[in-house]
Amino acid sequence: MSDIHSSGLKTRSSFIARLLSLPIRHFQQAIGSLGNLWRTPFTTVMTIFVLGISLALPATLHLFVKNAEQVSEQWDSASQITLFLKLSTSEKSAQNLIKRIRLYNEVAEVRYISAKQALKEFKILSGFGQSLEYLDKNPLPATILVTPTQRASQAQAANALLAKLTKEREVGQGKLDLEWLTRLEAMARLIEDIVLGVAFLLCLSVVLIVGNTIRLAILNEKDAIAIMKLVGATDSFIQRPFLYSGIWYGIFGGILSCIAVTMLAWYLGYAISDLSELYQSNFQLQGLSSSEALMLIGFAIVLALLGSYISVSQHIKAIEPNAD
Repeated sequence: MSDIHSSGLKTRSSFIARLLSLPIRHFQQAIGSLGNLWRTPFTTVMTIFVLGISLALPATLHLFVKNAEQVSEQWDSASQITLFLKLSTSEKSAQNLIKRIRLYNEVAEVRYISAKQALKEFKILSGFGQSLEYLDKNPLPATILVTPTQRASQAQAANALLAKLTKEREVGQGKLDLEWLTRLEAMARLIEDIVLGVAFLLCLSVVLIVGNTIRLAILNEKDAIAIMKLVGATDSFIQRPFLYSGIWYGIFGGILSCIAVTMLAWYLGYAISDLSELYQSNFQLQGLSSSEALMLIGFAIVLALLGSYISVSQHIKAIEPNAD
C-alpha cells in the first residue's frame, strides 16, 4: 500500500515539475530565437525596417482620417440653415418663432437678425450705403440662422430639419447648401474606403514578408531540423523558436512604425499650426495616442505571428530525415 502511495506521489511531483518547467522552457526558446535573429543582423534589420514602414503607412492614413473627422466636425457645427421671414412678420411673431425653434431637438443654436440689422450690414458690405437711403421701405426680411446639432448636421437629417422649419407660418423661404455637405460626406467615405484598401494590402505584405523571412531561416536550418526530428523532436518543439522569431519581428516592427508615425506627426504639426494661424483656427494635429500605439504594436505582432505560423506549418512538416 505504501509503495502505491509513494508511486502516486512521485507521479504527481513529476507532473508538477514538468508543468513548472514549461514557462522556463518557453522563455529560453524566446530568448534563443532573439539571439538567432541577431546572428544575421543585416537581414533582421532590413526586415524590421520594411515591416515598420509597411505598418507606418496605414497608421499615417489612420491619423489623416482621424484629423479629417475632427475638421469635418468643426465644419458640421458651422453649417447653418437660413430662414427668411415674411415681410409682414412682426417682431413679436419673430420672437415667438424663435422660442418654438429652440424647442426642436435637432437645433443647437438660434441667431436672429432683424430687418433693420440686415439692412445696416448690407449697407456696410455692399458699398451702396447712400443709395439705400432713398428707399421708401426696407426690402430685406428678418432672418433666423439655425445651427443644427452634430447629429442633425448630416445631409439627410439637415434636409429633413429644413423641411420642418419651412412649414412654420412666419417663414417665407429656407435655404441650406446641401451640395457641399453631400460632397464632404462622399469624400469622407471615399477616404475611409481608400484607407481600408491600402491598409489591407500593406497588412498582407507584412504577413508575406515575415513568412518569406521565416521560410529562409527554416531552409538555412534544414539539416539541423532533420537531425532534431531524427532524435525524436516533435514538430511543435521545432516550430516554436521560429514562431517566437515572428513575434520579435512584430514587436520591433511595431515599435519602429510608432516612432516613424510620431516623428511624421511632429514634423507636420508645425506646418499645420502655422497654416491654421493664418485662418485664425485653433486646429492642432493629433498624433497617435498611447492606446493606439499599443494597438499598433499588438496588431504588428498578430500579423507577424500569422506569417511565421503559415511558413512553419508548411515547411517544417516537409522536412524529413534521410533514411540513410
